[in-house]
Amino acid sequence: MLVNCLFVGLGGAAGAVARYLLGLLPLRSGSGFPLATLGINVAGAFCLGLIGALAARHGAADPRLLLFLRVGLCGGFTTFSTFCQESVQLFQSGKFFLGGLYVGLSVLLGLGAVALAQLAVK
Repeated sequence: MLVNCLFVGLGGAAGAVARYLLGLLPLRSGSGFPLATLGINVAGAFCLGLIGALAARHGAADPRLLLFLRVGLCGGFTTFSTFCQESVQLFQSGKFFLGGLYVGLSVLLGLGAVALAQLAVK
């Protein structure tokens, strides 16, 4: 159990650092639309879908590697809590269209990224 926690923690640290570095990219729009977070979440969804599809296709993947990649790396990289906070901020500031667009795109593109990753492996 302790070793599994170590793998998750190491992956989480790597994912969090990658998320931080990508968040530094100057992708701010004048409207306040959180483009960087959207991109990070879609990329994370794609990576998680790809890892799952590859593991299913090739089987017998090391369970600790999967913990490192799925729970740690992807979990530390994606930004659901940030997504929720930014969504509420958009709605609270009266930007209902942008808030709805952000929520809708995040869900649709995230689902699409997972499906695309799975198709890429087939």
